[in-house]
Amino acid sequence: MPQEVLEQAAREMLDWPDASGKRCGMGVMEMSHRGKEFMAICAHAEATLRTLLAVPQHFKILFMQGGGLAENAIVPLNLSALRATAGQQGQTDFVLTGSWSQKSHQEAAKYSSTHVAASGQTDGFVDIPVTSTWNVRAGASYVHICSNETIHGVEYHTLPDLKGLGSDAALVVDFSSQVASRPVEWSRVGLAFGGAQKNLGPAGLTLVVVREDLLGHALAICPSAFNYHTVAANGSMYNTPPTYAIYMAGLVFDWLQRQGGIAAIEAQNTAKAQLLYRAIDGSSLYYNRVSHVCRSRMNVPFFLRNESLNDAFLLGAASAGLLQLKGHKSVGGMRASLYNAMPLAGVQALVDYMQAFERTHG
Repeated sequence: MPQEVLEQAAREMLDWPDASGKRCGMGVMEMSHRGKEFMAICAHAEATLRTLLAVPQHFKILFMQGGGLAENAIVPLNLSALRATAGQQGQTDFVLTGSWSQKSHQEAAKYSSTHVAASGQTDGFVDIPVTSTWNVRAGASYVHICSNETIHGVEYHTLPDLKGLGSDAALVVDFSSQVASRPVEWSRVGLAFGGAQKNLGPAGLTLVVVREDLLGHALAICPSAFNYHTVAANGSMYNTPPTYAIYMAGLVFDWLQRQGGIAAIEAQNTAKAQLLYRAIDGSSLYYNRVSHVCRSRMNVPFFLRNESLNDAFLLGAASAGLLQLKGHKSVGGMRASLYNAMPLAGVQALVDYMQAFERTHG
């Protein structure tokens, strides 16, 4: 979270001021979600996000709950029947590029006929299968991708164009860890979803951006609160939304605007990632396994060639104020997350430490 956002939230914790500066006598957590104060907060957040991400008017912005894991079920509950004929189970296709797309595939199998259109698993998820090689079924309702795999450090730098494959399937994008870090090619997207807790705000809020023509096709078993058509028709107020998380996300959206918008943030993220990758590639102690053409700008996994030094590296990093660098248990090594709020100075501090550690232990 950006420091100035946290400071603003602290100032407003007990008494929220409206746009004119007038205090309302209560904090956001105390507000009715249907009261005029919170309705104004929610409307501002949605409008600012639409501007930031250049979301076209024929897409609905939904504020939901459950995170990306819940959306792994909610998406097929809403979209798997798009192209299904009467009495047949809907078909959903997946491109596997790491742990999160694998989880999405496994969950969707409970509600649809799933198919792996392409996979990078054989090579250890260090690359993204070339789009022209994808085997997308003719009857697929949608093709699901994870645009940035946090564990394996693989990122789509450009979203695939399914029309180039001759497919009319909708592209579903899990952009949980990439959202607001770069522009989105909305002309290629049917639905994008993501948990807010990487780049947009605290945990608790899930963002769904869905093309209007994809609404109204939910399976009969889909819970009402998870039916995109119902959520959209009620302005994300069918049930009580995560009010404080929406408020915090709105503050982050304002912060992003003050930084110069998504183009400026993308430039900063690119500079941060390049700084760290240069240090890794120029080292004889550290290495990164991911293909250069799809290296993540948000999550940088790296490994020490002498893994017996892992504990010493992490202990020294913690002493230097560099935290949460241990890699995911499924892959090991180290991982640095460079989300929007991480300043360039923070990445430079990590690089300085890595180089000092190598001089001592390399």
